[in-house]
Amino acid sequence: MPLDILLVRILLALVQIATLALLGQGVLALLAGKYREQNIFYRVLRIVTSPAVRTVRFITPRLILDAHIPALTFFLLLWLWIVLALTKRHLCGLHALAC
Repeated sequence: MPLDILLVRILLALVQIATLALLGQGVLALLAGKYREQNIFYRVLRIVTSPAVRTVRFITPRLILDAHIPALTFFLLLWLWIVLALTKRHLCGLHALAC
C-alpha cells in the first residue's frame, strides 16, 4: 500500500474515532442529564475526545463560548471525515487500487 494512502487511512481512523466518541458523549449527556459526570462511560468518552476539543478551543477565538466548543468540534471533525474520505477515494483512483 502506498504511503500517502496509509497516512490518509490512519488520519481517517483517528477522526472517525473522535467523531463517534463525541457523538456518543453527546447522546450520553442527554440521557444522563446532570449526573453525567458520575457516569464512567461519559468520563471515558470525555478522555477520548479531550485532545480534539482542546485543539478546537486553541484555534478558535475567545469570542466563542466554552459551552459551544464540543458542538463546533463535532462539526469540524465531521467535515474533516468527509474530506479525508474523498481524499482516500481520489488517491486510490490515482494508484488504480480498489480500496
